[in-house]
Amino acid sequence: MKKLSIVIFSIVLLASCSKKLDRVPLNDATSQTVYNTPQGYLEAAAKVYGAFALTGNTGPAGNGDIKGIDEGFSDFLRLYWYAQEMSTDEAVIAWGDAGIQDFHNMNWSSSNPFLTGLYYRSMYQITLANEFIRQAADANLSARGITGSDAANIVNFRNEARFLRAYQYWVLLDLFGNPPFVTEKDIIGTATLPKQIQRADLFKYVEAELKDLETLLPDARKNDYGRADKAAAWSLLARLYLNAGVYTGTDRYADAITYSKKVIGAGYTMISDYRNLMRADNNKNTSEFILTINYDGTRTQSYGGTTFLTHAAVGGNMPAAQFGIDGGWGGTRATKALVSLFPDPSGNTDTRAQFWTSGQTPDIADQTKFVQGYAITKYKNILMGTNTAGSNLTFADIDFPIFRLPEQYLIYAEAVVRGGAGGDAATALSYINLLRTRAGAGSITSAQLTTDFILDERGRELYWEGFRRTDLIRYKKFTTGDYLWPWKGGVATGSAVSDFRNVYPIPAADKNANPNLSQNTGY
Repeated sequence: MKKLSIVIFSIVLLASCSKKLDRVPLNDATSQTVYNTPQGYLEAAAKVYGAFALTGNTGPAGNGDIKGIDEGFSDFLRLYWYAQEMSTDEAVIAWGDAGIQDFHNMNWSSSNPFLTGLYYRSMYQITLANEFIRQAADANLSARGITGSDAANIVNFRNEARFLRAYQYWVLLDLFGNPPFVTEKDIIGTATLPKQIQRADLFKYVEAELKDLETLLPDARKNDYGRADKAAAWSLLARLYLNAGVYTGTDRYADAITYSKKVIGAGYTMISDYRNLMRADNNKNTSEFILTINYDGTRTQSYGGTTFLTHAAVGGNMPAAQFGIDGGWGGTRATKALVSLFPDPSGNTDTRAQFWTSGQTPDIADQTKFVQGYAITKYKNILMGTNTAGSNLTFADIDFPIFRLPEQYLIYAEAVVRGGAGGDAATALSYINLLRTRAGAGSITSAQLTTDFILDERGRELYWEGFRRTDLIRYKKFTTGDYLWPWKGGVATGSAVSDFRNVYPIPAADKNANPNLSQNTGY
């Protein structure tokens, strides 16, 4: 796979993933055959990673890995982006698919197909990780005669699978609160249904896993591109601790400072031009990117991921070729609230303000009209500094950073301003000004460094990268009337909604199938 320096990804993708959407999967592989050789383990590890970017082979019903939702919609990133961005001030969408307008209108139900798809996608990826972890246990490796460097390599992937599982449990913790809980000790196919775990207990589990893994994963920046290392564990811990008050009722700002400092001190640096973050060859941004979901227009073709983020944002009079694609889908735009975080787009010196205004109105009277709301040009399937398209005009080459250095600067600064111990205000200010200097936005003073300013700065730096819902909840602005944006709550001028919407519902399909599950309050 281009841009992914792991040979096993190429092995599994080329061997088992057709690029056509009408292929019936071959299901003759069993755990006894897959986990019988070192090569089989590597292919299984590739599936654990690859499930973040791919949707699986397609059966006659039109489904990939996740049943009940169109394969084009079932990519993890696309579903996660819907939940984290379209429910906020940062994005609306023009399409009329059943349930899709529920996000921005904040009237979703437990039967919403996109929430159901995201929930099952996360559980599916946890299941893949669990199976690999179980099969890669020391006793199993020994029984299969796998020793030496082969065994050591598999153990490394086992630790990485534990990290990917912890990340997916953090996703469920953040979005759904109280999901079912299974580990490698729970065997697939048994009659026992998963038990539900409470949010505070899941927080403890994710925390414990990550703190153990920070001693086991490769050192920061020493693993292959696209694979987890200690810095990835530190990054997720910092994010977990920043939101601990939401998850457990107890703030952990000092811990957020501790772990963001670990990442910041690991040798990462920002690239010079913000506009090059989301480009076809952004695999070169290794100084800033800590962990990525890797996409390749030739070998990881799906209609999710950065293919979705690029195509869906192009419409109206926007020339598709300028974005390295063969056509726009006329879907996603920004609300006026996001635009207002920046100076007037016509004279903006902040390079992070990547808006298409020609033919677009800033105000949105009808969410289904693409020309209402400024379009976002952040994702371009072109090579850095050129107008040359990526390897494929339909499927994007753009990698998606799960973690990048600026988030850690912002975590450190917010935790310091909120009173966390172990940091200092001068350093926090310097980190914010590093972001602003790169963007050409100008430095701020210590008096300007407030929590509200940091929220706005997170919006400017991280918009459309899957952070906004979590941020607004932490600031108590997601459901309340303290902050309104166009069409919040389904009202043109914005309206408060009930606080129970700070957590998404357990999908009705899973609750009906599993009597161990209780529904989240309000649904």
